[in-house]
Amino acid sequence: MNKIYHAILIFFSKLPFGILYLIADFFFTLNYYFIGYRRGTIKSNLRASFPKKSKKELAKIQRDFYKNFADYIVETIKLFSLSKEQLAKVHTFSNEQVLYESKKNKKNVILLAGHFFNWEYHIGTGNILPQKNKYAIFQKVNNPFWNKKINELRSRFGTIPVEFYDVGKHIMRIPQDGENIYLFIADQSPYRAHIHHELEFLNQETPVFIGYDKVARRKDFDVIYMKTTKLKRNHYHTEFIKINPNAEKFEEYEIVDKFFSLLEENIQQQPALWLWSHKRWKYKKGRDY
Repeated sequence: MNKIYHAILIFFSKLPFGILYLIADFFFTLNYYFIGYRRGTIKSNLRASFPKKSKKELAKIQRDFYKNFADYIVETIKLFSLSKEQLAKVHTFSNEQVLYESKKNKKNVILLAGHFFNWEYHIGTGNILPQKNKYAIFQKVNNPFWNKKINELRSRFGTIPVEFYDVGKHIMRIPQDGENIYLFIADQSPYRAHIHHELEFLNQETPVFIGYDKVARRKDFDVIYMKTTKLKRNHYHTEFIKINPNAEKFEEYEIVDKFFSLLEENIQQQPALWLWSHKRWKYKKGRDY
């Protein structure tokens, strides 16, 4: 059965973007009007995040989110056969000099990004990074077949996948030589037992994952935010923004707070590009932690 899944995946990945986007349009119509994938979660998240927006404005964001979600699916499938040159045309970058400065100063780097469409295109970042060793942090998928395929996808352009639970030990072992860079999709919700910090994010008290804050401060890494914008369909741009401490060194949770501030600004500019279907606020202070 896995061989059949693989054959289907590769077949669709080799279709031209024009046909894939026709499929995306069909899937959007089916999902938006009939299936309604996590419609209740999306509506609830949008209402709480944008209390000043009208019902009409929220409805437009929701509709556009479903469109972006459909595009995300076919774009991610396409990545299985997309060449380095093709990916460079649809995902561009700016301010790469901050990465070269870190390498010159012999400072390893943590890259922070959110679940902002299309975050899977960040695998192409490996093509432009000056650092020798590029690592992408991932959480294991329960299905062995899809876990394997996703890791194959994320390692296509020289990036090395590192499982979430191993990253702390991995980082502690490497030298501070400017040749190592780690990419975290850092807006995930922590497990209830691991909640140690919360902040105000999108008008809601939000428990946040803090692992990257700990290792970045302990190892004195440079920290860089990846601000992604969607220019038009299948054209994304990412700007590298260095996160600097207020004083000489980062204070505890300072990196986390600044990351979420930058992410919220990013979301406010293009709200339909964030993953609203994620149950980001499922844990409530005083009830769950």
